[in-house]
Amino acid sequence: MHSYKDRIIISTLEDIKFSLELIKERCESINSSDDFLDDKDGLLKLDSISMRLVAIGEGFKNIDKLSDSKLLSNYPNIPWKQVKGIRDILSHHYFDLDAEAIFDICENEISELLSTTINIIKDMSEK
Repeated sequence: MHSYKDRIIISTLEDIKFSLELIKERCESINSSDDFLDDKDGLLKLDSISMRLVAIGEGFKNIDKLSDSKLLSNYPNIPWKQVKGIRDILSHHYFDLDAEAIFDICENEISELLSTTINIIKDMSEK
């Protein structure tokens, strides 16, 4: 039986997984940072991806607090400080949103973060 904290962590991880899958789906038609800026659809994707990244960063911050900073450190392949920090950058500097930075995250970070999130869920579910 999972503790209350573990159930909250697993639920948060499931929400993060859903958001990461949405980001991957929304990035499928984006081939460069310019695609975000070319039309209203691109801007809508940029905004929605950015908001999902804020939620993901906040989710991982909460997981870190709930696990007393012990869970995420078991998965050193992810730069957790940057993952959690993207929330602050996007939340506090939204009008400085950099399409190139978001494109880079979509291209180079989301897949590994998604697979690691799935692994954490699996590992926690087997506890």
